[in-house]
Amino acid sequence: MDNDSIKLLRECDSGIRMGVSSIDEIMENVSDKTMKQILEDSRQEHCKLEHEVEEYLEQYKEPKKEPAAMAKAMSWMKTNMKMAIKDSDKTVADLITDGCNMGVKTVHRYLNQYPAAEKKVRGIAEKLAGIEEKLAKDMRVYL
Repeated sequence: MDNDSIKLLRECDSGIRMGVSSIDEIMENVSDKTMKQILEDSRQEHCKLEHEVEEYLEQYKEPKKEPAAMAKAMSWMKTNMKMAIKDSDKTVADLITDGCNMGVKTVHRYLNQYPAAEKKVRGIAEKLAGIEEKLAKDMRVYL
């Protein structure tokens, strides 16, 4: 596997982990059952894609990539500060939408940064962006 493919896979792995972590962190603050189900469904899609990425990385004996500690810390602080000010489904939707938009932007940045990545790997990245776009769209009714 070429270097661009491996780098793109590792960035997808990091992004997926960040998404799952964010959903896990916010889930206890959700009161609307439909919203909770939307988040759980998206979490499961992320986890399914994570397993696919991990299989590729294992196949090529590449390590997994955790999200940057600073990014996780900043996300945690933003989430907890906003939820302390106003603990509501609207706030959750706002936080999730911001995270999804950041995820989509980041995935596309890496797609542009690693143009030689294999078609299958690029497909995984595009699928991740699609999952994030769908979740952001699903959150709109709660904003």
